[in-house]
Amino acid sequence: MVAGDRVVGRKTSARGKSGRPPDSENIGLIEIPHDHLLDRALDLIPERHHILARPPSGSETTAVHGDAGLPYLGRMLQYMRWGPAEMMGRYRKYGPVSMNTSLGVDRVLVAGPEALEEVLGRRRRDFGQGWDYFIGPFFRRGLLLLEFDEHKFHRRIMQQAFTRDRLAAHLAALTPVVRTSIERWVPQGDAERTVRLYPTFKELTLDIAGEMFMAADVGPQRRELVDAFLDCTHAALALIRHPVPGGNWRAGLRGRRVLEDYFRAMLPDKRRTETSDLFSGLCHARSEDGGVFGDADVVNHMIFLIMAAHDTTTTAATAVTYYLGKHPDWQQRVRAEVLALDAETDGAAPTIADLEGLRDLDLVLKESLRLMPPVPGLCRRAVRDTEVLGHYIPAGTQIDLAYQVNHLLAELWTEPELFDPERFNEERREDKSHRLAFLPFGAGAHKCIGMHFGTFEVKTVIAALVRAYTWQIPDDYRMPWGFTTIPFPRDGAPITLRRR
Repeated sequence: MVAGDRVVGRKTSARGKSGRPPDSENIGLIEIPHDHLLDRALDLIPERHHILARPPSGSETTAVHGDAGLPYLGRMLQYMRWGPAEMMGRYRKYGPVSMNTSLGVDRVLVAGPEALEEVLGRRRRDFGQGWDYFIGPFFRRGLLLLEFDEHKFHRRIMQQAFTRDRLAAHLAALTPVVRTSIERWVPQGDAERTVRLYPTFKELTLDIAGEMFMAADVGPQRRELVDAFLDCTHAALALIRHPVPGGNWRAGLRGRRVLEDYFRAMLPDKRRTETSDLFSGLCHARSEDGGVFGDADVVNHMIFLIMAAHDTTTTAATAVTYYLGKHPDWQQRVRAEVLALDAETDGAAPTIADLEGLRDLDLVLKESLRLMPPVPGLCRRAVRDTEVLGHYIPAGTQIDLAYQVNHLLAELWTEPELFDPERFNEERREDKSHRLAFLPFGAGAHKCIGMHFGTFEVKTVIAALVRAYTWQIPDDYRMPWGFTTIPFPRDGAPITLRRR
């Protein structure tokens, strides 16, 4: 049922209500935790009620209300600590359209299926991209930061890297690289080893991105490049947005220079000889009227694409591995179907059709992306005075589309705090409860261009992992997610892998 512009009510399980207490591994995504002194301290900060802007005289719209938070910082500390639980709290208190302040800027939080649909489905160009404030200096003129016709033109050229035929070729080359790398995580002769999963995955996915998109071995410079990308992404939410010594902003600018130098050094060879990788493709692409990408555009696109390709995949693979460690029954189900495929194909590299046929792995991946999407939302900006669900939004307003809130709403999902991959099976298909219930790759014109490649990459990595190892995560361990532009485990996600 609907109350005002809020959807209320709770889906009941197709199996009946479980009667189980909230799942402790995920309740922190929905409810603000209080088991740490910092959480309790942040929760004690008094709210400062604030109105975004008064509607014009004679307007039938209403003002957007919310909490301005601390001076300058606003509610940034709460978001970095709590992520989706912070957004869920705003949604419950103020409804699907609310305001908050972050780093001195008033922002509007849009959450819930109806509110998101109004923004994403708007035919009129009322909203442009809003990422410049956060990542503009570090990923300038990347595909996500382009708008309207220019974005469409650049996206069409870049789409050449993601056709099904190209994906099939990439997949054939990807599998041996992944299997060989993962086999080395536990040295020969050792029965087990504890690794920090997140940085280990990050190095692997950067190697994959280098091979797939540049036809280059990044090994000799891997550590420097990983650090540069990390510095750029962490700088997005830097509290001090000036290059002061020791600050995240300065580190991000330094990381950007490292990445520019790396890609510029490769440009002459890529322009000289046309090959099948994306880097070369961008160097040789021509528009219908003969236009070409300049060196700066090629470098900008490569920096953004490599970041998007390996950062998001790292978070997704980390989340899947975490949940498989928490739920050994699902780990065994996934392993059984991977080994069955190996038996059918004599261990050959899986095809796209093979990966699509791994049903249990697909269910686990979708449920992991529901609970922890690598991109929890999208930043937009009002390019003219407009409204959302009757709320007045003045031109220039920064807007946060909170996709992850939709993933956790009890109106859309049965017991959303539970890890329950079967909610995606054909009998239940809870992701169909609303067109915008499940948005792991975004929606609209800026929907992830590499979503199919990313899906196949994560499946390939997890398949190799369950072939080689078993692992189990203690009941009392809960992943300490941190939140910048892309979620990451603050402790690196330590895990003990045991050879099978």
